[in-house]
Amino acid sequence: LSFSSLSPRCPLNTWQGLAPCLPEQGQVNTSGPRLLLATLHPASSSSTAMDRIFSALLLSLLLLLQSYGVYGAPPQPRGTLCRTKPTDLVFVIDSSRSVRPHEFEKVKVFMSRVIEGLDVGHNSTRVGVINYASAVKNEFSLKTHQTKAGLLQAVQKIEPLSTGTMTGLAIQFAISRVFNDSEGARVKSPNFNKVAIVVTDGRPQDGVQDVSARARAAGIEIFAIGVGRVDMHTLRQIASQPLDDHVDYVESYSVIEKLTHKFQEAFCVVSDLCATGDHDCEQICISTPGAYKCTCKEGFTLNNDGKTCSACSGGSGSALDLVFLIDGSKSVRPENFELVKKFINQIVDSLEVSEKQAQVGLVQYSSSVRQEFPLGQFKNKKDIKAAVKKMAYMEKGTMTGQALKYLIDNSFSVINGARPGVPKVGIVFTDGRSQDYITDAAKKAKDLGFRMFAVGVGNAVEDELREIASEPVAEHYFYTADFRTISKIGKKLQMKICIEEDPCECKSIVNFQTKVEDLINSLQQ
Repeated sequence: LSFSSLSPRCPLNTWQGLAPCLPEQGQVNTSGPRLLLATLHPASSSSTAMDRIFSALLLSLLLLLQSYGVYGAPPQPRGTLCRTKPTDLVFVIDSSRSVRPHEFEKVKVFMSRVIEGLDVGHNSTRVGVINYASAVKNEFSLKTHQTKAGLLQAVQKIEPLSTGTMTGLAIQFAISRVFNDSEGARVKSPNFNKVAIVVTDGRPQDGVQDVSARARAAGIEIFAIGVGRVDMHTLRQIASQPLDDHVDYVESYSVIEKLTHKFQEAFCVVSDLCATGDHDCEQICISTPGAYKCTCKEGFTLNNDGKTCSACSGGSGSALDLVFLIDGSKSVRPENFELVKKFINQIVDSLEVSEKQAQVGLVQYSSSVRQEFPLGQFKNKKDIKAAVKKMAYMEKGTMTGQALKYLIDNSFSVINGARPGVPKVGIVFTDGRSQDYITDAAKKAKDLGFRMFAVGVGNAVEDELREIASEPVAEHYFYTADFRTISKIGKKLQMKICIEEDPCECKSIVNFQTKVEDLINSLQQ
């Protein structure tokens, strides 16, 4: 009997004590025995006695296997198998007049968090910092500090220069002065990467295109981080290819620390991505050197994305009324609004849309609320996705409380297509602080039994996201600093919003019961 796809979720009295059921959602089986052999000595001629003996033995073995981790080793904390690539890393930090002192402190926190995740040493990663405004100041070079503690202390002592913005001059300084042998750069060794992280919040007062091209030609990988009213065209001129991986934008310095994890991962070499949890597999992750592949448990099939498994495969158990509540305020920006629409369609792709299964509605809000289409208006994925693509961007304010009240009073009403007795799921997407009061509406939505997910990007306030999210909050709210990474949140939501069939009625369990009954009969004979 293979127990690799089983987990005790059914009541213990199911089938007279036999309690195998489907695994908990998100459980990953990465290692451990896949085959259980049981031998019985004939002890009774009574069929009833034999049933009880076998049932008790099988249940005991199931519990024993669970306690010893047959379903997969506990996931290790992220990063336990991570070592950083030996790198010559230089921060190029804008401290011009537009960067206020308390904002500059946030930049220092960001640098410190990145450094904390590095393996620092003479033969490992070396770090330097260039501070610039109208002039350029070499705060410390790659050879100055050989310990993490020394680097962190030096970062805390950096003071802003508070004049102009000569970004091109700073990059030229990095090429000619910092990335050379005399300052500790290992330019002649191919085993050491050369990386510059440029942080700026404004339009430069000099040219950056040519000097950045020279830096990249010299083998320097450049990441460009823009803050606030930065010129995005400038960031693209500075950064290495592919731009999606090397250009980042945050609305304000207060959230720049959110980018820390990205850079910790960028410098990380992982030997076992499954063990560290750095994968998107819904069910089973199989490691290969420096990579991984996903598979599914028995009774499930791998979807076209290569990561998720089909969990909503029909039947009355997968009926669902899902409404998206989308922030269309001015701060989102048109290009990011297009990414939001892709995020919505990514989730729609994971649903089985029909009159008896999933229905989808869409509401957009800013200073007012606008229903794009109600539940049940579209009967298939193609029509829903087409309507999402046609959605026009509203702009203006962020009245999240008003939008939540609309969801309660209108979106999940029978007159707008909601079905009595069908689970109701709301996905709220926002990129900033609400301009009205959300507490009462957020509480009422959950009190009415709606399952609420909160997704925040950029300047979204995480306390507000938690207030909107259903319990357990950690499984119902998501945050990312960058709109371009919301597709990762979409993958997680695909797994969570599916309303599964009763696991004790599904086909795989019926098959298992049949096998067990056949085995009992043969043992009795």
